[in-house]
Amino acid sequence: MGTTALFSSRTQSGRQFLQGCPIEGMVKTGMEYLLIMSRRMPTTTNRTRVLSRPQLAHKRAEGRTEFWTRIHHLLKPSPDTVHYLLTHFHWLWDVINSSFLRNILMRVVLTVRSNFIPSPPTFNSKYGYLSWESYYNLSYYTRILPPVPEDCPMPMGTKGKAVLPDPRDLVTRFLIRKKFRPDPQGANLMFAFFAQHFTHQFFKTHHRMGPAFTRALSHGVDAGHIYGDNLERQLQLRLHQDGKLRYQLIYGEMFPPTTQEVPVAMSYPSSVPPSQRLALGQEVFGLLPGLTLYSTLWLREHNRVCDVLKEVHPTWGDEQLFQTTRLIIIGETIRIVIEEYVQQLSGYLLKLKFDPTLIFNDQFQYSNRISLEFNHLYHWHPLMPDSFLVDGQDITYPDFLFNTSVLLHFGVEKLVDSFARQQAGQIGGGWNVHARLQEVVELVIKESRALRVQPFNEYRKKFELKPYASFYEFTDDKEMARQLEELYGDIDALEFYPGLLLERTRDSAIFGESMVEMGAPFSLKGLLGNPICSPVYWKPSTFGGAAGFDIVNSATLERLVCLNSRWCPYVSFHVPRSEEDHRPRDPSTEL
Repeated sequence: MGTTALFSSRTQSGRQFLQGCPIEGMVKTGMEYLLIMSRRMPTTTNRTRVLSRPQLAHKRAEGRTEFWTRIHHLLKPSPDTVHYLLTHFHWLWDVINSSFLRNILMRVVLTVRSNFIPSPPTFNSKYGYLSWESYYNLSYYTRILPPVPEDCPMPMGTKGKAVLPDPRDLVTRFLIRKKFRPDPQGANLMFAFFAQHFTHQFFKTHHRMGPAFTRALSHGVDAGHIYGDNLERQLQLRLHQDGKLRYQLIYGEMFPPTTQEVPVAMSYPSSVPPSQRLALGQEVFGLLPGLTLYSTLWLREHNRVCDVLKEVHPTWGDEQLFQTTRLIIIGETIRIVIEEYVQQLSGYLLKLKFDPTLIFNDQFQYSNRISLEFNHLYHWHPLMPDSFLVDGQDITYPDFLFNTSVLLHFGVEKLVDSFARQQAGQIGGGWNVHARLQEVVELVIKESRALRVQPFNEYRKKFELKPYASFYEFTDDKEMARQLEELYGDIDALEFYPGLLLERTRDSAIFGESMVEMGAPFSLKGLLGNPICSPVYWKPSTFGGAAGFDIVNSATLERLVCLNSRWCPYVSFHVPRSEEDHRPRDPSTEL
């Protein structure tokens, strides 16, 4: 038997290893194995070669670098330890938050987290290797890890079973809610709807082209969910006077116009009367009253800011007023996201701060690309409750979905007050997705498979987390672990999205370790990578002078609501913490 025949049955596995199938300890065989080993074997020349002084110095420097790298990893606390420190010891954080240490720690958080995200972007769903196309083609979501190679022996690489579990069976067994489990961190529906409203400016899958593509070509916070994702839609939504957006008045209050007045494309079923089809920046925001609520608040805020700028700059035309106001709205959004939304999400006692100047002396690329993994990670469907309590009325899903009359009937103030008092669901731990959302969750899993997203453990390694050794380490529920092992065969074959939702949660936390450690880098890089955070943009003149800059620097969720309402309801991303929060609020004195 010849050498070629001897190794022909083994070379395919070696070839898969070289092409990057996500595996560990795969046996390298055949001619490729011999080739690899021959390169590693010392030769007589290598043993007797005398190094020059520069070469010796280089070798010693490499040795010192490796030594200190090992020391760093040895002394570096685990993510769970860091999380524990950040969520305990109130007395310590009271001191830190009122001192210069807050800025130092905030800078560390921003730089360390952001450095996990490669910039420029690396892969996309077509190219699992570095290419000009994967960098330049903005119509793709980028990828943090390349797709699983098509010639791998198993769907998830080389581990697990040849056939993945049926998505419906997977969702039914492990994700569908048995009993509503509230978020132990106290997040409410104002938080849940903000998450959906905010992220839909950059999570806009181009379904006609396929799940690998996006229509949000800005790849970041551009307020496209308010103004539209293209110029044609923007021009339709604008009033073309004093920089303002078009609106309708109902009982003297400002609401978005209808599609009869502004004929932009919207996703409404035929059962919704034309008079209730609101024209919004994002075509799917008619789905939930919580989304139309935020659309209304930002519409009012945009037009309010236009009035402020018009008073300061009476000679400015419509275009400059609109463009400057848009920058202010983007700035307000980023501040609210970091200082209130991410603050609530993290549970940290460190008071987070939006201050772009903290990283002006660091190397930082002010650009961003939205990744497919970030899109999948952010499907937080367990946040949704069993029904919606609005001003004492219990509204079920059939009466809530695509019902813009909920907003028009109850008004902004009552909707905010109701959503702020109703608790959202816990995201992690499994068994907390409402049955109404089953098909949406199944679709995420199907798209993940079609795009060959790498296994959950591979992403843990990418974000410097220890990969799980077994399903019993992954979850505290032994029966869940047993069934997952039966379905997947190996913990290294567990899929990315199911892994994020089923992972055991941290104590009294909304989800597990992986969601935080993977999600935070994506989020902070995207927020701080916005051009308005760069030294070139971050100055008063960008925002129309001191008046506009002050609006950005003083933005809060409460101000967004109370400066655009007749009376100030309870406003927070957290359910009421005390009796004081339950009391009616005085009208805003700033209106």
